[in-house]
Parts: sequence; C-alpha cells; structure tokens
Amino acid sequence: MPKMEDPGRPLLFLRGVTVNLGATRVLDNVDLAVAAGEIVTLIGPNGAGKTTLLRVALGLLQPESGEMRLEPKLRIGYMPQRLAVDPALPLTVRRFLSMAAPEAGDRVENALARVGAPRTLHTPIQSISGGEMQRVLLARALLRDPELLVLDEPSQGVDLAGQEELFALITGIRDERGCGVLMVSHDLHLVMSSTDRVVCLNRTICCTGAPLAVSSDPAYLRLFPTSLPGFALYAHRHDNGDTCSTGDRHDG
Repeated sequence: MPKMEDPGRPLLFLRGVTVNLGATRVLDNVDLAVAAGEIVTLIGPNGAGKTTLLRVALGLLQPESGEMRLEPKLRIGYMPQRLAVDPALPLTVRRFLSMAAPEAGDRVENALARVGAPRTLHTPIQSISGGEMQRVLLARALLRDPELLVLDEPSQGVDLAGQEELFALITGIRDERGCGVLMVSHDLHLVMSSTDRVVCLNRTICCTGAPLAVSSDPAYLRLFPTSLPGFALYAHRHDNGDTCSTGDRHDG
C-alpha cells in the first residue's frame, strides 16, 4: 500500500457533539479532529464516553446536536475492543478474515504477515491467544486499505511486552500508509510515546494537546500516587500555558 499523499489533511471533524442515552448525557459539546498521518488517542475514566464517541465517528450513532464531517468516500478500518466468536463455529483465521473482505485473496496472508501473526492463518480462531486475536483484528481492519484506522483499546488482553510491540506496530503502519489513527487506550505509559495528540475525555473534553512528561507536582502526586499498580500518569498543556494533569487506570 503506497503512502497516502497530502499528510495533515482533515479526515474526521466533530464539533459540539452531544449525545444522550436515555436520561443520561454521555457526551457534552465535544470537539474532535483527526488528520491524515496523525495518531490521536482518547483517554478517560470508565463511563467517560470514549466508545460512544467512536460510534459517532463511525456513523453508528447520531448525536442529539453538533456537527460531524468525514472526508468524502473515506475508507475506515475499525478494530473493536473485543469480539466474541461462537466456540462451536468451525472458523479458521483465514476464513474469518475472508468473510470481512471476500475479494482480499492473497492480501489476507499479507495482512497477517504485516501484523506479525502469519502462523495463525489456518488456526481455528477460537484457539489463538488474546495477543494473537488483537493482531488478527488489526489485520482485518487493514484489509480495507484504510485512510483512517479507528482502534478501540487495541491492547485489550495483551501482556506488557505484547503491548509495546502492538503500539510500535500501529505507529509503523501509520508511517507506511500515512493514514490517520483514532485510538482509545488506558495503557498510557506505552501510548504516550506513540501518539501525536491526546484528548482527555470525561463526557466533555477536559484538555487536549501533545503528550508531556509525568508531572512532579506534589499535589498531583497526592491525587495520583505512582505506587498504585496499573496507574498511569500524564499531563497536557493548554493553549494558555496551563498544565492539566490527571491519571487513569489500565487493566494491564
């Protein structure tokens, strides 16, 4: 796949998006943009609306108000957080991927090779490991030759070493293809070195910007102790120069 031209062009643009689910406001006046060649990572606590925002971006959920624009004829590759497969279903990885892209042909093998899972090709999909499953799901997204990759917690169920490899893989794919990447993650200690921009979401945008070094402010450390396992620290600088610090747990 040749690298796309015109890096930096807008692929996805959301402005003032508000979503209610029943009587609950899940998203409130949210702005988001992803450009070609850019990795944008959504972070926030459970219930912050991250997956809901992805559903809006994918066109699966209509907001109550706000504006949503996609580049015309944009090809989107989507990787869900998890995918349950009936254990009684006789389905190899090859067949699973071919169902998503019936005309893929040899591209199925090429996609698996690119994500580092070529040996899974003839394996029943129920028999592969959690880390292999995430790579297979990423290969499935790549079969669409995406201009925008949308990844919902791609490191779900992957061990620490596998997470490092997976985020490096995502960065490499972005570099090769020039595609935009919109990603949800809790693995901040790994993602911060692999993302261009972070959007802190808690139903509304708390802060957004390039990732910064871990805060050493004593008040910050009292709120988010580094000794707690699974706790990732991060900070973002606002346009006015103020620093917003927060933290988030990940499942490891």
